[in-house]
Amino acid sequence: MTETASGPARGSRAKGGKAGAKGLHIERIHTTPGVHPYDEVEWVSRDVVMTNWRDGSVNFEQRGVEFPDFWSVNAVNIVTSKYFRGAVGTPQREVSLKQLIDRIVKTYRKAGEDHKYFASSADAEIFEHELAYALLHQIFSFNSPVWFNVGTPQPQQVSACFILSVDDSMESILDWYKEEGMIFKGGSGAGLNLSRIRSSKELLSSGGNASGPVSFMRGADASAGTIKSGGATRRAAKMVVLDVDHPDIEDFIETKVKEEEKIRVLRDAGFDMDLGGDDIASVQYQNANNSVRVNDEFMKAVEDGGNFGLRARMTGEVIEEVDAKALFRKIAEAAWACADPGIQYDDTINTWHTCPESGRITASNPCSEYMHLDNTSCNLASLNLMKFLKDDGKGAQSFDVERFAKVVELVITAMDISICFADFPTQKIGENTRAFRQLGIGYANLGALLMATGHAYDSDGGRALAGAITSLMTGTAYRRSAELAAVVGPYDGYARNADAHKRVMAQHADANGKAVRMDDLDTPVWAAATEAWQDVVRLGEKNGFRNSQASVLAPTGTIGLAMSCDTTGVEPDLALVKFKKLVGGGSMQIVNGTVPQALRRLGYQEEQIEAIVAHIAENGNVIDAPGLKQEHYEVFDCAMGERAISPMGHVRMMAAIQPWISGAISKTVNMPETATVEEVEEIYYEAWKLGVKALAIYRDNCKVGQPLSAKTKDVKDAEKAEITEKAEDTIRAAVEKVVEYRPVRKRLPKGRPGITTSFTVGGAEGYMTANSYPDDGLGEVFLKMSKQGSTLAGMMDAFSIAVSVGLQYGVPLETYVSKFTNMRFEPAGMTDDPDVRMAQSIVDYIFRRLALDFLPFETRSALGIHSAEERQRHLETGSYEQSIEDDEVDVEGLAQSAPRAQELKAVAAPRAEVEAAKPAPKQAHTSAELVEMQLGIQADAPLCFSCGTKMQRAGSCYICEGCGSTSGCS
Repeated sequence: MTETASGPARGSRAKGGKAGAKGLHIERIHTTPGVHPYDEVEWVSRDVVMTNWRDGSVNFEQRGVEFPDFWSVNAVNIVTSKYFRGAVGTPQREVSLKQLIDRIVKTYRKAGEDHKYFASSADAEIFEHELAYALLHQIFSFNSPVWFNVGTPQPQQVSACFILSVDDSMESILDWYKEEGMIFKGGSGAGLNLSRIRSSKELLSSGGNASGPVSFMRGADASAGTIKSGGATRRAAKMVVLDVDHPDIEDFIETKVKEEEKIRVLRDAGFDMDLGGDDIASVQYQNANNSVRVNDEFMKAVEDGGNFGLRARMTGEVIEEVDAKALFRKIAEAAWACADPGIQYDDTINTWHTCPESGRITASNPCSEYMHLDNTSCNLASLNLMKFLKDDGKGAQSFDVERFAKVVELVITAMDISICFADFPTQKIGENTRAFRQLGIGYANLGALLMATGHAYDSDGGRALAGAITSLMTGTAYRRSAELAAVVGPYDGYARNADAHKRVMAQHADANGKAVRMDDLDTPVWAAATEAWQDVVRLGEKNGFRNSQASVLAPTGTIGLAMSCDTTGVEPDLALVKFKKLVGGGSMQIVNGTVPQALRRLGYQEEQIEAIVAHIAENGNVIDAPGLKQEHYEVFDCAMGERAISPMGHVRMMAAIQPWISGAISKTVNMPETATVEEVEEIYYEAWKLGVKALAIYRDNCKVGQPLSAKTKDVKDAEKAEITEKAEDTIRAAVEKVVEYRPVRKRLPKGRPGITTSFTVGGAEGYMTANSYPDDGLGEVFLKMSKQGSTLAGMMDAFSIAVSVGLQYGVPLETYVSKFTNMRFEPAGMTDDPDVRMAQSIVDYIFRRLALDFLPFETRSALGIHSAEERQRHLETGSYEQSIEDDEVDVEGLAQSAPRAQELKAVAAPRAEVEAAKPAPKQAHTSAELVEMQLGIQADAPLCFSCGTKMQRAGSCYICEGCGSTSGCS
C-alpha cells in the first residue's frame, strides 16, 4: 500500500502554494524496477478503417497504428479514432498508444512534482510507470476529456460532468444559454435546476405574468440542437430539473408527452419523424433529459393520500394545493408514455451531502451520477473490475482486495493532481471545482464480474459482492484523500463543512458495518472495506480531506469499450452471445468468456461446460441447456432476452451499492412494452424507500421515433408479416424439435468423396486422406507418416481414429481447428503447401489444411486462417473477402483453382444453387443487433450518427459499439 511520509500538514492550496509535508511514497503494484512497462508487452501494427455500414463510406482511416497484441480490434479502433491527436496524414498525428499514454502520464507526473505530491523523484517515476502500466493493460481509464485534451496545446479540460445554476433574472438566464453552449461545444454535458425561476402563475415587478421556466426551456433546447448540428457527432447532453413544489410542475411534466403526441400526428401525416429524420427538429424539448426533484414531504403525502402545496418562488408561500397521489400519478404516466421525467430524491441526496454549509445539492449532470454544488464539475475515472478477479481456471476464485485498493489509491492521486493543471469552461466552475475538488472514481464490468463468479445479478449474493467492492473502493478513495490532505492540504471548503463531511464519512462506515456478508467471495472484501472506513474516520479527524467527493458510477460508454469491458458501469450483461470484430476484417459471434468461468464456479465439469456453451451459441440462452440445473439459470439472466432481469432487480442493485457512492448512479431501469403505469409508480416509490438517489425508467417502444425507419405502410406491413411468419416458424420448430442429449454417431456410406494431400513439414513427408459425407461435411481423416509398425505411425493411426470418431459424433471441425492449430513440436518449419508456408507442427499443418478445404470463409477467417490468394488480395485491397465479380470468375475457373476442386465440385454446385435461392441473411453490426436477430425483437435504441449502427444502453446514455460515440456526457 502507498503511504504518506511523516510531516505536519500546513494547509497548502491546490493553486500551487508551498507544500506542507514531505509528500507521498509510492509503492510498486505491477511494474519492475529498471524495466519500462512498454518493454514488457509485444507491440503489433494494426490498420484502422471504420465505415458507415449503411452506405459503405469510410468514416475514419489510419493505417499502421501501434498497439499491444492483446488489445481487441474494437478497443484499437475506438482509441485511434477518438483519442489520437493531430490531423490524420500529418507528422503531428499520433500513431502509437505509447505516444497517447506518454502524453497523459508525463503531464500528470510533472504536475504532481510541481505541486509537491511526491516525496522524491524516484516516487514520481514509480507513479508515472504504474499509471502507464494500468492504462496500457486496461485496468482503468480516465474519462474521455482527459484522453482528448491532456498534454495538448488546447485547453486541458479534464472534467466530463458539469452542473450550472440559473437565477430569476434575464441576465442569469442568458448566461445559462451561453455557458451551456460552451460546454456542449467542448463535447461535454451539463445539468441545472430551474426552480429559482418564477412560475407562470406569479407576477413580475412590472405587473405582468412571468413566462415561467418551461418557456425558457424552449430557447435552451433550440440552442442545444443547433450546437449539436453544428459539428458534434452526438446530441447535446443536458439535464433539466424542476422541484416538485414549483407551481409550473405539471406543465414541466407534460412537456415531452405533448411533443410526443405532436410527433405521432406529424408522422401519420407523412413527415419524417424518425430519430435523425429531416422533420424531427420541428418538435421541442428533445435535447434534454427531464427530472422532477421530489422531497420526503411530497413522498409521505403520496403515501398518506394527502395534499401537497406548490410554493411561490419569491416568497415561499403556498399558492396552490394539489393531490399528491394524483401528481405522482402524472409523473408516472408521463414516464410511461415517453420515458420522461426521471426522478431525483432531494432529501436522500442532501442527507449524504458533505458540504451543506456551502449550499444544497439541487441538480445533477445529464446522466445523473454527479450531484454536488452548483457551478462545479467532476473528473471521472473507472476501474475494470474483471482485471481484479483471480481465477485458477478450475472454479477457485477470489477478488484481489490488496491490488484493487492500491490501484484505487493510485488513480485517486492522479485524479486529484489533474485539478491542479485543468482548465474549465467558465470562471465560476473553475473557482468552485478548485475549491471543492470533486472526484468521481467508479467502475465498469460489474455485470461480467457477477456472472463470472456465479452470482445472479438479481440475487442477495450478487448484491453483497457489488456492495462490498463499492464500499472498499470509496473507503479507500477517502482514505487516500485524507492522506493527501496531510501532504498538500484539505480542500478550501473543508473548514466550513468539516462537521458535515465527517458525519457523512461516519454514515458510510455505519452502513458498511450493517451490511450482510454472504459468501467466501464478498466476506474478505467487506473486511478490507471495514478497515478502510476505520482509517477514513481516524485520518479525517486528524487531517481533513482533500476532496469533497470521491466516487460516482458513470455510464462508462466509450471508455468501457476502450477497456474491452463486456458490461458498462453498473449494468448487467446485454446478452450471452456477443458480436466481435476480427483483426483481419469481418466479425464473428462468440459466447461470453464469463459463461465458462461461471460454470466452473458452479461446479460443472469441462465436458458439461462445452455442451452448455455450444447450446448458448446456437440458441442465445441457457433454457434447456444440457446438464444445466434450473436453479442456476438466474446466473445467466441478462438485460434482454427470454430471461431478462426484472425492473425491480435493477432497482435493488442500485440500492445495494448507493450507501457507498459519494454521488449517484447513472442508470435507466428498462421495462417491457407491456409494463403498466402502476408498475412505473411502484419503481419510483420503492426506489425512494430503498434510499436510491435518482433514476429514470424506459418502457420499450414508448418513443415514436424508431431507429430502423420504415417509410411506408407497405414496408411496415411486410415487416409485421415477416415477424408473424418467424414467430409461427419458431412455434412450429419448438413443437417438432426433439431434444436428445446423447450424441448419435453418423457413419459414412461405403462410397464417399475424398481428397488425398501429400505434404512436407520441416523435411518430414506424409499423406492425408480426408473423406466427406455425400451431403457435405468432413467425416474422417487418415494420416500416413513413417513406416508401418513404427511408434509415429501408430500414434498417427490412433489420432486419426479419435478425430474421425469425434467428427462422426458431431464435434464441429472448427473446434478441432481451434484446439490443434498453433500447437508446437518437432518436426516444424517450412512446408511445400503454398497456402500454409510455415507450420509449428504436423498437427498444426493438418488442421490448417483441413480448415482451408472444408470450413467456410467466415469461420476460418475468424480463426486467422487464409489461403495464399486471400492474403494477396488483402495486401492489394485491404480485405480478405472476394468481391462479387471475383466470385463469378472463380466459379468458372474452379477446375484450375486447386487439385481438390474436382472432387468437391459435384458437392459445391448443387449447394451453391440452394444457397442462391435463399434470401440474403440480415447482418448484425453490434451486439445489440445480434441480440435482436436472435430474439426477434426490436430495441428502440437510436442509430449512431457516426456509423449508422444500433447503439446500446450504457447507464442513462447510449453507446455505439462500432465507433465509441455516445448519446451522453461520458
